[in-house]
Amino acid sequence: MAQVNVEVNGRPYAVGCEDGQEAHLLDLARMFDHQVRQVSQDMGQLGDTRLFLMGALLLADELADARNRLFAAQAEVSRLQSDRTRIESRAVTALETAAKRIEKLAAEDA
Repeated sequence: MAQVNVEVNGRPYAVGCEDGQEAHLLDLARMFDHQVRQVSQDMGQLGDTRLFLMGALLLADELADARNRLFAAQAEVSRLQSDRTRIESRAVTALETAAKRIEKLAAEDA
């Protein structure tokens, strides 16, 4: 297990992670640090526990919004796929009807 030193709100923290995940953990820590610093700017220094809680809640809110957008996009994709299937079926029916008419006309001319 790897150990990474991250900094949140100017304080260092040693955090363990799986080998190979160090860069990802550093990115996550930078994102969290940014959120915590933003909370600190907006609300003043609250103490680490409350500051971290507020930062985590704001990130959780962003995650919930992203999940809602993802679910809406997935629903739209499903709707569009259903529409596509319906339209393709109608197109096949129209082509079959046209082919039968052409065959009938060809038979009449023969």
